[in-house]
Amino acid sequence: MSTVAPTKTVEFEYSGGERLTMNMGPQHPSAHGVFRAILTLEGEDVVGVDAVIGYLHRCHEKLSETLTYAQYPSIASKTDYVAAMTSEFAYVLAAEKIAKIEVPKRAQYLRVICAELQRVASHLLWLGTWCLDMGGALGGGATIFLYCIRERELVLDLFESLVGARLLYGFYQVGGTRYDIPPGWAETCRETVDLIDRRIDEYERMLEENPFFLARAKGVGLISRELAEDVGISGPLLRGSGVACDLRRAEPYSSYEDFDFRVPVETAGDCFARYRVRMVEFRESLKIVRQALDRLPEGPISSRPGLKSVAQVRVPKGEYYARVEGARGEVGCYLIADGSAKPYRMKWRGASFSNLAVLPHIIPGHKVADVVAIMGSVDPVFGEVDR
Repeated sequence: MSTVAPTKTVEFEYSGGERLTMNMGPQHPSAHGVFRAILTLEGEDVVGVDAVIGYLHRCHEKLSETLTYAQYPSIASKTDYVAAMTSEFAYVLAAEKIAKIEVPKRAQYLRVICAELQRVASHLLWLGTWCLDMGGALGGGATIFLYCIRERELVLDLFESLVGARLLYGFYQVGGTRYDIPPGWAETCRETVDLIDRRIDEYERMLEENPFFLARAKGVGLISRELAEDVGISGPLLRGSGVACDLRRAEPYSSYEDFDFRVPVETAGDCFARYRVRMVEFRESLKIVRQALDRLPEGPISSRPGLKSVAQVRVPKGEYYARVEGARGEVGCYLIADGSAKPYRMKWRGASFSNLAVLPHIIPGHKVADVVAIMGSVDPVFGEVDR
């Protein structure tokens, strides 16, 4: 399989010392198994980076042309498989905008609940693996990892009781949602949200009172506001560099305008700033889930309840770009419909793909050990990088 290097090497001025070219990945654990960083080193100092991708391509955009609108959400969820609900969300919004389908209010709220629970689950996995990647120097990286996985399992329990799956869901459907919440689910969800809220305080105490963590995160991997806007990053990376951009607030969808929440912004632009943005997002997502449960309307969960076959879902001719605020930033789906039961063409915008482009700009000048911390702070998921 051929690979593609999306960026040119960005190098520091040559000091005259001996240089070594080293591969970090694709087998390296902190490279997620499918990312290759070609590092140019002078001793332990990184002076240049080539980011090489293309090891996980599954042709999912082309697959969309072979599957019906009702079948495809289960494929969309395989892009960002850490936050599968988000990918499904972008896809169905695009189809609904072309077809001018009105989604019932109850379904809109259920979508928001699941999207925010998915954000929490994604951030839990990010925090745990990031601390684990940085290793024993934290004096508790493995402990934080186990704690975060413990809480993430509670969220996955909620998803399992709702849709029967823990990773890939197919919950979002054109016109609404596939399932309604079962009896007792809302109460269990509230208990889980309250528990995770308390545990976040524990994570913060363990990390922010740890001098090793602060040394590994503060002042490392600086992304200036200008660089963030030039490269086109989004999500916590963009907000960690001082740009208050969140699609849930800037372009509300699925009734997000009904909820009160804060868009966290940090200005330092380093790994610690990105960490702080995500820690605040934890609590804001939990706040949104509580509000949605308290105000959950009665009514149908789909505007197309009479459909008996997936082939009956047809979208008239048209095209639309729908985007949502995922755990890693903007997830977009550009959909072209020809009036049949299947899309004519589709193009995907993965947040991780765009965010990854910043790495060659911020890694040079750091030590090899810092590459792991910087890479983890970007939080890429390579299913939506290679697609």
